[in-house]
Amino acid sequence: MPRVFLLYCLVFLLPTESCRRLCQAASKSKEQLSARPHGVCDGVCLEKSSCSQSCPPDTQGNMGFLCRQKKWHKITDTCRTLTAFNIFEADDYPIQPSGGTKITEYANEKSETITDVLMRKCPRDLSCVIRNVQRSPRIPGNIAVIVQLLRNISTVLTTDVDEAKMQSYSIMANHILNSKSISNWTFIPDRNSSWVLLHSVNSFARKLFINKHPIDIADVFIHTMGTTISRDDAGKNFSFSMRVNDTGDEVTGRVSISRDELQKMPSPSKAISIAFPTLGAILEASVLENVTVNGLVLSVILPKELQRISLIFEKISKSEETRTRCVGWHSLESRWDQQACQMIQENSQQAVCACRPSRLFTSFSILMAPHVLESPILVYITYIGLGISICSLVLCLSIEALVWGEVTKTEISYLRHVCIANIAASLLVADVWFIVAAFLSGPATSHSACVAATFFVHFFYLSVFFWMLAKALLILYGILIVFHTLPKSALVASLFTVGYGCPLVIAAITVAATEPGKGYLRPETCWLNWDMTKALLAFVVPALAIVVVNLVTVTLVIVKTRQAAVGSSMFQEVRAIVRISKNIAILTPLLGLTWGFGIATVLDDRSLAFHIIFSLLNAFQGFFILVFGTILDPKIRQALKDRVTSAKWVSRTSENLSSDFSRHPTKGPS
Repeated sequence: MPRVFLLYCLVFLLPTESCRRLCQAASKSKEQLSARPHGVCDGVCLEKSSCSQSCPPDTQGNMGFLCRQKKWHKITDTCRTLTAFNIFEADDYPIQPSGGTKITEYANEKSETITDVLMRKCPRDLSCVIRNVQRSPRIPGNIAVIVQLLRNISTVLTTDVDEAKMQSYSIMANHILNSKSISNWTFIPDRNSSWVLLHSVNSFARKLFINKHPIDIADVFIHTMGTTISRDDAGKNFSFSMRVNDTGDEVTGRVSISRDELQKMPSPSKAISIAFPTLGAILEASVLENVTVNGLVLSVILPKELQRISLIFEKISKSEETRTRCVGWHSLESRWDQQACQMIQENSQQAVCACRPSRLFTSFSILMAPHVLESPILVYITYIGLGISICSLVLCLSIEALVWGEVTKTEISYLRHVCIANIAASLLVADVWFIVAAFLSGPATSHSACVAATFFVHFFYLSVFFWMLAKALLILYGILIVFHTLPKSALVASLFTVGYGCPLVIAAITVAATEPGKGYLRPETCWLNWDMTKALLAFVVPALAIVVVNLVTVTLVIVKTRQAAVGSSMFQEVRAIVRISKNIAILTPLLGLTWGFGIATVLDDRSLAFHIIFSLLNAFQGFFILVFGTILDPKIRQALKDRVTSAKWVSRTSENLSSDFSRHPTKGPS
């Protein structure tokens, strides 16, 4: 009997033990699978190769990786926990994922179905999804789902939105605007998600119905205020104070509507303003623009009659060296645009902007201006160099005036020295206006004065290049035609047309095309804009094109002089042309090199070496013209030598006459 019992036990325990071991092995395998890191791809990491990996357990979607510098970097993430089956509070409410548009481009559920169910289940206050939305982790896929849900709600609701709906909408938006979620916005495949959210919130708020009592819906990361306004009001302000990060520090913002603007309203209407403390950083992270928002993002929904409002932004970064730009969000082009606002006042703590709200521009903020390289070395080089340049140009013009009659006896020489004198005069005036523009630059600058200074700097620097072009055309005219076929007056008129007429046309067109949209000037600097309108190209393109033309001309002169034999009828003429070409051959590369480094400073504004080289070349242009355009000219040196010799002879003769007079004084009558 005991043997039988033991046999039965053995038969029973063997499969049980086997099952236990199998289960342990499966459990161990599952633990190992769960413990596997989800930020690492299998396979070899080859530069710019990509891979995809499934999301962690209990989430849907996948993660995309790109190999950079022999390491896998996550670039997209669609992992989500929210679905059409769990977003609603009631688990017994079945939703069939059929028909309509998807919640996101990578979801299986249909957004219309979810939105329609939301409208049917809780049409009064949209509250039946709030609890599950607030409980959901702020991972990229969930953020994308909520953004699309908010977008669909703002589109579906065509009637007036009451305070209860706005409260629920704000709670859902607040969840994904949390400062802890900012980094996750960078992994959403649809880079438009951040501005889609901004547009959706503004669109939903535009439908908000305001009765007699003001509306004030304050969440941590979105604050909505609304009230009625009329022409009888003395003015209206919306003031916000919100936390921008986890430190508890708050920044303020205020929207101010003046009494004069309210007088334009034909009837009472509503005014709504929304403040976002983190949306600026989210836009920066997801849109990937090279900008930094330095204050709250303030949206305004106002009657169309109100065309000007004041916005006061407290700065997040209060560095003394930080400059600011006032901007509006361009709703069609999805970018920050300076055309919507103008800086009124700025200090290290805050900025005051005057903005023009419209359907195109509803949201406004302040941006930290592009990096401006400030170095004492650059300041010293610029001002010392400009001082030397101005003195050199004055000396150059003085020498030209002194020897003018001696060096302009032939027509070719006369025309050449007309060009040299005007090059020096143009650069002298340009340098003076450059100094004026430098003193006018800054946040408290008179805009009109800055525009005027920039116009003259642009015009006269262009004139320097066009007079260099005039010299080149003079050479081409001498080589290809004959100098004496046109009267001297006609040639002089042509030179002045090229030297001053062409720059005037370019400068005038530039200011006329860009200034109405406030795109003529750089932020806080009296010089041509680059970031917004590329107005700087109106100087760079003509200047560098002239450099190319002049170098081609010099090459043509070299070829032509080889063909002119000594004693030929053209030999003397060609020798005169060669003398002109020497100036162009030296000065043109110097001027071209100067502004070539100027372009380099625009493309790489943090390179101190580029700035130093550009400042040196630019500041000493007058010195170059004095040396290579005047002093090294043998005819000018000979004329100066003759002047000095003549002056010495006159001085010696005067001394001799004076000595003779003292030895033999004139006797009077006896």
